[in-house]
Amino acid sequence: MKYMLLVYSPEDAWTEEERSQCMVDSTVVCHELNEKGQFRAASPLHPVKTGASVRVRNGQQLITSGPFAETTEQLGGYFIIDVPDLDQAIATAGRLPAAKKGTVEVRPIFPLDGLPPDNFELLNSRGDSSNTPYMLLCYDDAEAWDEAGPVALRAAMEEAVQLTHRLNARRQYVSASPLHPTSTATSVRVKEGRRQVTDGPFAETREFLGGYYVILAKDLNEAISIAAQHSGVGVGTVEVRPIFELANLPVATVPSS
Repeated sequence: MKYMLLVYSPEDAWTEEERSQCMVDSTVVCHELNEKGQFRAASPLHPVKTGASVRVRNGQQLITSGPFAETTEQLGGYFIIDVPDLDQAIATAGRLPAAKKGTVEVRPIFPLDGLPPDNFELLNSRGDSSNTPYMLLCYDDAEAWDEAGPVALRAAMEEAVQLTHRLNARRQYVSASPLHPTSTATSVRVKEGRRQVTDGPFAETREFLGGYYVILAKDLNEAISIAAQHSGVGVGTVEVRPIFELANLPVATVPSS
């Protein structure tokens, strides 16, 4: 089963030396997972000050600089893995060096029919293209969707799939998927060498992370324009974050679709 490991920590908790070593150690974990056929993708994200948050209310785009939520610990990177069960996903999360500085939230990925196959190889085959990879973090308002009802939710998911195909036709699509509800989340920390596992997400907020896109865009403005086309942006928020391209990451040994 596929899981997304979301790495949260205070951005000011790391020295440059610690950050560099974290990337080295995380890359080692990725290669070990890849040898087992369990690695799909991973990347750090640029700091929250480089991103933007997008909402649409009453037909008007509301764009603000910075993250969706002003919290001490911010999302600093992600891993996508494919392991047999939650226990192995938790074990992997506990191996990540970031678990010693913050929290790794483990979320099962929801398999949505109709999505194009993941194309993380596109990040390494852009040639002279000036396109930059961005992650769109889609935060949903559960109460709003409950009020809208299941028909509206299905229509929104179909519209989200259509957006992925438009991006795929322009070679701007890398990956996308909804996540299972936060009730299925597990948070992992490592304190004084001991792993601490708690049920539930990293943060209890009204708007929760419901899915993601990894895309290519020429700049932040184009990424924001794409985010504004997401079907949930009328009731939720899409946080746009540039992806930090880390050298020496493995290419998944099996297709990631």
